[in-house]
Parts: sequence; C-alpha cells; structure tokens
Amino acid sequence: MRIVIAEDDPLLREGLALLLRAESLDVVATADTPDGVLDAIDQHKPDVAILDVRMPPTHTDEGIRAAVEARRRRPDLAVLVLSAYVEQSFATELLTGGVGGLGYLLKERVGRVEEFLDALGRVAGGGTAIDPEVVAQLFTRSRQDTRLERLSPREREVLALMAEGLGNGAIAERLVVTEGAVHKHIRSIFAKLDLAPTDRVDRRVAAVLHYLEESRRRA
Repeated sequence: MRIVIAEDDPLLREGLALLLRAESLDVVATADTPDGVLDAIDQHKPDVAILDVRMPPTHTDEGIRAAVEARRRRPDLAVLVLSAYVEQSFATELLTGGVGGLGYLLKERVGRVEEFLDALGRVAGGGTAIDPEVVAQLFTRSRQDTRLERLSPREREVLALMAEGLGNGAIAERLVVTEGAVHKHIRSIFAKLDLAPTDRVDRRVAAVLHYLEESRRRA
C-alpha cells in the first residue's frame, strides 16, 4: 500500500508517517499544503491519500477541496480525511462525490492504532469508513426525516454500523446476532428507505448517503 499524507502540523504528520512505516506500509511522500499533496499524488501515484480537513492558507476546507480534486484526477484513489472535530457538511460533501474508497475519521482515532489501521484498510480496499462519533451526531440531527423514522432502533444500529464501513459479518459480531438476522434488517432498511434494487445503484451506499445528505440539509 503506497500512501501520501497531507497534514500541516509537523508533529502529527511525522508521527503518522512513523506509525504507518512501522506497520510496513509505504509512505511515499508527505506534504503540508493542498498544492503540495496534489503534486505528490501526481508524481507518486499512491494507493491512498490521507488528508487533514483544515490546511493553509485559510484552515477551513482546503483538505476537502484537495481530496475532491485528487479524486477527479484519479478516480481510483482511496481518500481518508482526518478532522479534529465533527464537521458534517465536509463529510457529506466528500462522501456524496463517490461511493467507494472514502473515509472520514476524527484525529483522535489515530491514537487507537488498531481501529485506525482497520479503517485505513477498508478505505484502501474500496470500502467506506466513517467515524462512529460522526455517525452518532448525524443520527441525532436526522430524527425529523420521515423515512428515517420508519426504521426500528435495531435497524438504526445496523445502518450506523454500515456507515462505519462494517460488513454483515462484522455487524453481526458487534450486535451479537446471526448474520442472517443482519441480512433481514438490511433488507428491511432498503424497503423502508424506498431503495429498490437496480443495476446502477449500490443500495448499501445509497442508504448511508441518504441520511448523511438529509443531515446536511437540516444542519
């Protein structure tokens, strides 16, 4: 796995690079500006880019803009965005731009090495990884959505774990239920959110993006 890191805090940037290299991952470049990371991506053609949300010069959304531009240039690039706080508009802006190989984590998750590496692996493999705290806040802010109100408490739990990027087996293990039960809950979620099966739409991703987008509208 070839990785590029964009983080303007030198301590976190170098610490993250050391952590990943200690796990035998290939950090091919680091950068401290949006332009720098885009140049590194063009030059090194990494598998994954890890970017901070807030970067120079304004420290607002430069990291998200760089992530979106990087995906425009290289649609197959996996992108993992790190943020110090839950910024749901940034999360939805990034995630609605594609359906795979994307992640949004709070920086504190990096200190939980096993969880962080698991999320990185899911994103690199074409999946999604959304921080559990982001998911929890989005659900809290989405309670007025009529379609989401159709879901049972257990179905909300399942959808939250889907948003974190977990597969059916991992969801079953987390909730201490059978994989068959998880499958039934997911089928019910699709039905209640009016997500019919088609050849062009990944209903699992669509279900997650639905409540993320509704949360953004109501923010």
